[in-house]
Amino acid sequence: MYQVGIITASDKGSIGLRTDLSGPAIAEIVNEFSNFKVKKYLLVPDDEEILKETMCKMADEMGIHLILTTGGTGFSKRDVTPEATLAVIDRLAPGIPEAMRAISLRTTPRAILSRAQAGLRGETLIVNLPGSPKAIEETLAEILPSIEHGLDVLTRPSVDCVT
Repeated sequence: MYQVGIITASDKGSIGLRTDLSGPAIAEIVNEFSNFKVKKYLLVPDDEEILKETMCKMADEMGIHLILTTGGTGFSKRDVTPEATLAVIDRLAPGIPEAMRAISLRTTPRAILSRAQAGLRGETLIVNLPGSPKAIEETLAEILPSIEHGLDVLTRPSVDCVT
């Protein structure tokens, strides 16, 4: 079973001025998959240092296998989730955000504005998801089976990835 950490980046949400709908939407979808279990959920401000610290703690200290972030991937000056992610990962996984953008393009041409990133930190995969619950619903369930296979390959050396 893969342990999942959810991080919502929201200035207003972190001080109680906005209800986070995206983090719970992620948890609901993740819980539909039998090999994933949400271990930690945090709501933090759009602050690069806090995001980096939170991702590192989840990966390095808590042993989280999959960190799913939401929020902070747009064009606003406070949107720094991709920068925080790039600062803490060892290797990129560019196909994941490319796939999410392709999925979202079926619904909206604005999907091209996403700056989402994904990558590996040790044996943890970090993925920046869209910020809206609707976009999360459209993309997450579709990419989780491939993410599961990727985690199998990452964490279990005997997995054959030829199939």
